[in-house]
Amino acid sequence: MKRIGRTHAERISSGAEAVAVVGLGYVGLPVALAFAKLGAHVIGFDTSAEKIQHYLSGQDPTGEMGSDAVRESGIQFTDDEKALRESGFIVVAVPTPVLPDHCVDLSCLESACNIIGRNIVKGAVVVFESTVYPGVTENFCVPLLEQSSGLECGVDFAVGYSPERINPGDKSHTFETICKVVSGINGEIAAQIAAVYALVVTADVTCVSSIRTAEAIKVVENTQRDINIAYMNECAMLFRRMGITTREVLDGMATKWNALHFMPGLVGGHCISVDPYYLIGEAERIGFRPELMSVSRRINETMSEYVVNEILREFAFANKKIRNAKIAVLGITYKENCSDLRNSKAVEIVRSLQGYGAQVFVCDPVADAEQVQQAFGLPLSTIGELSGVDCFIFAVAHEAFNALTEAGLKELCAGRTDEQDILFDVKNLLSSEAALNAGFRYLAL
Repeated sequence: MKRIGRTHAERISSGAEAVAVVGLGYVGLPVALAFAKLGAHVIGFDTSAEKIQHYLSGQDPTGEMGSDAVRESGIQFTDDEKALRESGFIVVAVPTPVLPDHCVDLSCLESACNIIGRNIVKGAVVVFESTVYPGVTENFCVPLLEQSSGLECGVDFAVGYSPERINPGDKSHTFETICKVVSGINGEIAAQIAAVYALVVTADVTCVSSIRTAEAIKVVENTQRDINIAYMNECAMLFRRMGITTREVLDGMATKWNALHFMPGLVGGHCISVDPYYLIGEAERIGFRPELMSVSRRINETMSEYVVNEILREFAFANKKIRNAKIAVLGITYKENCSDLRNSKAVEIVRSLQGYGAQVFVCDPVADAEQVQQAFGLPLSTIGELSGVDCFIFAVAHEAFNALTEAGLKELCAGRTDEQDILFDVKNLLSSEAALNAGFRYLAL
């Protein structure tokens, strides 16, 4: 593809070319806002008319960037795909989940490619940020773009891949401050893509040799975290049988300079609990069996079941019945200080305990009550509304829970002073000594 005149970065900076972002969720919105702050003409496209209406009303449905930022952005929010014809640089940030059987679901990506293909202009560059396994951009996306546009990649338009690294709920590591990895169908396109991102990213922008390499970087990053957390979860289960406090072991290990600071816990969300399946599935397709990745996924997938089983054991030891017991689950989002509910493992704990006949109350000051009701059919309670609680489960380490004390929680129990009320500190937020002194049967990962 021959470059004519100014580069994309130059045209975007001068206002001669619009940046389009396809998919306005936790990844797409920060990207769109970053270019809008630059003063660029930004087209924010999403197929959800409801989501677009929220943005047009100045609301941030993700809760990540804030409604003020949306209102003041000047972004052209739209669900009209023809608006993409105004752009020569398109960023794709649509979700790439897995199906219940853990198979890859590229349906949103397929739809995005068909929409873009119908509206792409000659000379445009399409950069994919959606997480995929190596080969998807060139072997899946490019044919769809060519078929729906009637144009040829490398001649009439170009593509690249830049793995998204946004961490929902993290106000320190933002889109602008995280090192940006980019790639393109050739070195010139990669350099042009890097120049565009460099307009808004204050951290380094690094080009890698191929699109497949860039795709692999993303899935390996999250698979590595999944493996490390799985190891900590396995240690936690082992140490519980040995009568050893996991947190004390990890605190002691952390005194060594090269220790990795991973903690046991529930692994949900849209990245760590999903991305390994992309790599596992593609590996198995080409005849390679990824043992470590697969075992790690199985361990982390079953941690909610482990938590429930340990609670059942504690109820039995305490001579308490699970049926009609009042259990409070503190935290329903997939991670701390984030309203994102996707792939929440805490929900699995709630469902399982309800299956045993328990009365389960969910408290989460960060989650949106309406979204929780819509997604899971669960009402949210406040801590102050609780009384006669038989068991507390600290599932998510929201900062809003820091003010809670072991003695304060005990006051919300059934009024007993013995150690028959249960406190499962999944996130190791509390003091085991204080919990025992308050009269709880205390357990933690």
